[in-house]
This record gives sequence, structure tokens and C-alpha cells, in this order.
Amino acid sequence: MNIRLIVKNLGYVLVIEAACMLPSLLVSLACGQPDFTAFLITILLLIATGMAISRIRVEHDDLYTRDGFAIVALGWLLISVFGALPFLFSGAIPRFIDAFFESVSGFTTTGSTILTDIESVPKGLLLWRSFTHWIGGMGVLVLTLAILPSAKAGSLHIMQAESPGPAPGKLVPKVGQTAKILYAIYIAMTLVQVILLIIAGLPVYDAFIHAFGTAGTGGFSNMNRSVGEYNNVAVEIIITVFMFIFGVNFSLYYQGLKGNFKAFWRDEEFRFYTGTVVIAIALIVINTLGTVYQGFWDSLRYASFQVSSIITTTGYSTVDFNLWPVFSKAILVVLMLVGACAGSTGGALKCIRIVLLFKAARREIVKIIHPRSVHTVKIGGKVVSEEALGAVMSYFFLYMAVLVVSTLIVALEGKDPVTSVTAVICTIGNVGPGLGVAGPVGNFSSFSLLSKIVLSVDMLIGRLEILPVLVMFSPSSWKRVNI
Repeated sequence: MNIRLIVKNLGYVLVIEAACMLPSLLVSLACGQPDFTAFLITILLLIATGMAISRIRVEHDDLYTRDGFAIVALGWLLISVFGALPFLFSGAIPRFIDAFFESVSGFTTTGSTILTDIESVPKGLLLWRSFTHWIGGMGVLVLTLAILPSAKAGSLHIMQAESPGPAPGKLVPKVGQTAKILYAIYIAMTLVQVILLIIAGLPVYDAFIHAFGTAGTGGFSNMNRSVGEYNNVAVEIIITVFMFIFGVNFSLYYQGLKGNFKAFWRDEEFRFYTGTVVIAIALIVINTLGTVYQGFWDSLRYASFQVSSIITTTGYSTVDFNLWPVFSKAILVVLMLVGACAGSTGGALKCIRIVLLFKAARREIVKIIHPRSVHTVKIGGKVVSEEALGAVMSYFFLYMAVLVVSTLIVALEGKDPVTSVTAVICTIGNVGPGLGVAGPVGNFSSFSLLSKIVLSVDMLIGRLEILPVLVMFSPSSWKRVNI
């Protein structure tokens, strides 16, 4: 492992994080609030540390797969630690573990919070809290690749380790150019949403807060009651549509820009994603109509918003879905596990893995009925290799194993089973709100120190898709022999 190169790249990441804090610093200065000093100190620490370690001399600049995984895992840990400092230094969150939880929740686009009175927090901190969603949605390392002119072919390993989904790749031959294209699409879509939210009646500050949360599929709001505080149908429709849009594989948008609009419906994952959303909305409307809501349009309004919010792992809420019937809540829990498309800013297992698992299961059933027949699993008309199928099955097993172990640890503090299980599901899936105490009108402040640490680790594991974290704990990864 090229340790010097890893450390050097981490220095670049910290400098980028310092630059990302500048908008929040300016908002703090403009509002004359005490978090200005906290941001200033943190930015100076980031620049000093980042500049120091980025000057390390490297023997060679060859970047291998495990080096990319190490940069991603350590990079996300470092940005989360430094990202927690403004909360800590300002006194808004006086305990480090709580501040770290909030920071990790922001960068991993989870949206779970320990804050009990969000509206009392200084505006600069609330902007930083939501902007971490926007940074983490596409990936801070992808942002670094987009900015640095020296991104080389080996940097693809960084993008592969950080981008959500089974097989991320390059849109164009150069990795740096791919990162620029992704961020250009990302910025354009975010700005369009900001403009629409302002037209719909949101203040400029609120529009940016909620656009950052939607784009990164994170869900932090500057209101205690989230989007429901506004009771604005137009705002809800805009956010519903954009949550769905940001849950789509970004490579399809690139195809669309090239004029290949048929790529959307030809994409099997997109069809599964869309179909799941439509079916989930229909089932919840039927289940809540006449029981929770008396009107069809009210039922459709709230069901559409929450389904789009949960499947994309955004986590915004307009109602307390804890009060919905058990069947509707069960659907939401299933959506928490399924997640959005690979290559989007969403979390959880991803639709493509669910599709492949169904196809693999169907093949095994067919093989039992017709033992001598040969069947292959195909996606979009292309045969999926046995190696790729094995990787999907291994990931599913590891995901479930982490979920079970984490649930057992969180259950030690004695909260009800629904709270304990959904707290883990929504953190490892980067969803945000769960059910029970961790529901849309609740928070994670009452969880024990141990549970917050476990859930913070789950958020990182879920966002980085397990493997980069596991690589860090493998002794063979740290040997100097490159394979």
C-alpha cells in the first residue's frame, strides 16, 4: 500500500473541506452569530493540517485498488471528525460523540439527528449541516477529482470505492473529466430546484437548505417539523419530484444530454425503481384512504412524498408516518432496505442488486425444474458474470450481517424492538428517520453513547458500501507489495 500517496491525497481532501466551509462562515458573519469563530478556527485547522500533509514527498504515484479504498475510508472519517468541530466549538452540540454523529449523518446523507430544537441552532451551522449532504451526495473524493487537474487513470479506484452501486465507471476516458461531468449535472439540477422552490414561496435561505438536502438525498431541514412546517403543496410536489430524480442513475442523465432518451426506459433498474415507487404509493393510498385521510388527494399527497423520500433515502417528512397503519409502515421499512438506483445519490441496497437477486433466485428455481438446462442472468440484454453475481450475494450477506449485529448491540439499551431495528435499518441505509422513538417527529438524542457510536459506524459502512471499511481492517492491505 502506497501510504505516502494516501496521506498526500487526504491532505487535498482536508483543504477542499476547508473551502466548503466558507459559505457557512459568510452566513455566520452576515447574521452576526457566535458560530463564526467556530468556523474560522476549524477552517484554519483544516488548511494547516491539509497543507502540511499534502506536501509529503511520494516515491511513486501509482494508485492501486486498495489504496483507493483506504483513501476513501480514511477520508470520510477525517472529514466527519473535522466537520463535527464547528458544532463542538460553537457549543451548539457540546459533546463530541453527538457532534460526530451529526457530522457523519450529514456527510453520509443519512439525515438522522440528535438535535431536539433545530430552529434554535445558528443559521451558519444549519447551512453547513445541509451542505454536508450536498458534498456527500456525489462524494467528497469525486469533488476532489473534479477540482484537481492532476487526476490520473489510477484515480478511478477512488471513484469506484466512493460511488454508490455495484459497478461505477467512467463516462468518458479521463477520470477527472468524468467527475466534472457528474458535478456539472449535479449543480445544474440543484440550482433548478432552488429556483423552483423560491418561486413556490420558500425564502432563499430555506430553498438552498432543502435543495441541498434533496440533491444529496439527505433530508436535514432547518425546521423542527421538516417540510411539513410549510404546509405548501407546491413545495411538496417540487421536492417529491426532485427526490425521485436524484434517485436515478446519473449516467442516464448523461445519456439523455447526448440525445439518447430511450436509455431511461431501456434501463432495467430504472423500470424497477419507477414501478416500485408507483406500486408503493398505490398501496399506501389504498391503506390510508378512509382511515388516516378522508380525501383521496390528501392520501395521494402524503403517500407520494413519503414514498419518494424513503426509497431515495432522503428522509424528509410532511407527516408523522408513525401514525399510519402497520401495513403502510411495513411498506416504508421495505423501501428503506431497497433504496434508489446505483450511481445516484441514494443509499440502501440499491435497486440493481435487488433485481439481480431476484433473477438469480429465479434461475435457481428453473435449474431445479430443468437440471440439464443452461440459464444465464441478464441485465439490459447483457449477460451478468458469475463473479458479479457472487459479489452481489456477498454484499447482501455482509449488509444483513452488519444489520443484525448492530441491532443486537443497539437493543442492549432496552428500547422497543421497532425503534431498535428501524434505527439500524435507517442508518445503515442512510435513510434518516425510522419508526418509534427514531421516527419523523423524534430524534436520536435519547440513544446511549454506545448506540450512537454503532449507528455512526453503520452510516459510514452504508455510505461506503462496506468494502472500503473492511479493507482498513485487513492486515494484508497495509503490506507494501502491490497486487
